Amino acid sequence: MRSSGSAASAYLLLGPFLALFALFTVYPIVKSFVLSTQQTFGPGTTAFVGLDNYGAILRDPLFWRALSNTTVFTLGSVFVQLPMSLGLAMLLNRPGLRGRALYRLVFFAPSLVGLVFVAMIFSLVLEKRTGLLNRALHAAFGFPLDFPWMQQYVMAALVIAALWMYVGFNMVYFLAALQNVSRDLEEAAQIDGAGPWQRFLNVTLPAIGPVGGFVVLLSVIGSFQLFELPWIMFTGPGYDNRGLTVVMYLFQAGFEVGDLGYASAVGWILALVLIGAAVVQQFLTRGSRA
Repeated sequence: MRSSGSAASAYLLLGPFLALFALFTVYPIVKSFVLSTQQTFGPGTTAFVGLDNYGAILRDPLFWRALSNTTVFTLGSVFVQLPMSLGLAMLLNRPGLRGRALYRLVFFAPSLVGLVFVAMIFSLVLEKRTGLLNRALHAAFGFPLDFPWMQQYVMAALVIAALWMYVGFNMVYFLAALQNVSRDLEEAAQIDGAGPWQRFLNVTLPAIGPVGGFVVLLSVIGSFQLFELPWIMFTGPGYDNRGLTVVMYLFQAGFEVGDLGYASAVGWILALVLIGAAVVQQFLTRGSRA
């Protein structure tokens, strides 16, 4: 009797959560998959097409352009942004550094600014002739004033804008991890004759590995969801679709063309890509731990 009463109490307490989870998580996931097998013609008009939406997406050159653009931005986030974040964290983690809290606030502050504001700022900074970046480079190195960041070098412009916004954000993660690295291990390695680079590779890097893997995964997921920054900076996909991303492609299919079934299929392909990235990250992290 007591066990059955405990089970009933447990289900009673879990009931509200399970109901909300089913309503706002399970049902939308199932509904979106069902919708991805349909073609929609405005509200309330659908036709079942099976997996034809997925085939049409994979045959569309525009989708591959969006995927390649998003991948380039993701590589910039992982291989440019994160090393800079780690470098800043190591500088702020030096013993005896004065004003550490102030520096941390200064570097972290750009991440508190909204994406819309950042996009508007960098659309002005990267403009030809009147843009702050071209004018500064021209004054310092004779750089051409009409260098077309916004027209020809769209992905580079996006990476630069993302650097300003997210380097300090990821720096906080790395700084927290560095502050938990055992000083005894570092001192023991130094006594054994290990130089700064050897201590970093053999002591610091393995210690911050789990946090590093988490930050990489977070950056990959965030980069593949890129939408607002290019949409506002270039008021769309940019010149020759050079700023087109996967989420922007989904938005155009669902809200400009009006085929929500096709857009749902794009969303599921994006979800599979992110699941694959998470699996690879877990495999690499497990291999490094072993």
